[in-house]
Amino acid sequence: MNDEQLSKIAECVQKGKIDGRSPYPPDMQGQDGADELTVKALAAGMSPHDILSQALIVGMKVVGERFRDNEIYLPDVLMSARAMNAAMEHLKPFFSSGNVQYKGKIVLGTVAGDLHDIGKKIVGMFFEGGGWQVIDCGVDVNEERFLQSIAEHSPCAVGLSALLTTTMVNMESIVEGIKRKYPDIHVIVGGAPVTDAFAQRIGADFYSPDPQAALDKLNLACA
Repeated sequence: MNDEQLSKIAECVQKGKIDGRSPYPPDMQGQDGADELTVKALAAGMSPHDILSQALIVGMKVVGERFRDNEIYLPDVLMSARAMNAAMEHLKPFFSSGNVQYKGKIVLGTVAGDLHDIGKKIVGMFFEGGGWQVIDCGVDVNEERFLQSIAEHSPCAVGLSALLTTTMVNMESIVEGIKRKYPDIHVIVGGAPVTDAFAQRIGADFYSPDPQAALDKLNLACA
């Protein structure tokens, strides 16, 4: 029964079924969503860790792979992320109490001069669904704010985002400042204009073109 419940939660995440009131997707209208199913799973004594690792992470991994392969699009990813977040709200108290451990922490921010937020938020949702504690510094984040957040949440990894060619150049000085003070920290960069060659040139540890790859690289780097 546990496997069936976990599979159903994973399916809700994949299809973006948030709760029973949600009309999306049409073929699941009137059914319980990730919200109710997670509550029922916890009430039945299911481990929060199992719900995270065998349902939410599994579901978001499928979403990430399908998004990478252009089988689904941004609105679909956003619905899946909302379903995942609905379930995560019921698991967060277990993280806070220490009954469930995060894999680690990652500080995220859109770099100075750039106010674009959607891509960073999606990546953050994938990280959170993958078992990471996300500290989102927001947009227009300069080197000083990154360093303050790192100091507060260390040990952690760092993710930098930029959507414009005019702002991605600010990544270089920020990465340099982070590495100067925290040489062993893992820094990942991403965004529409960013490339692997650029990431290597500015001293970032890795670059990712999509959310699932970012999560995979973070898991591998910090294993």
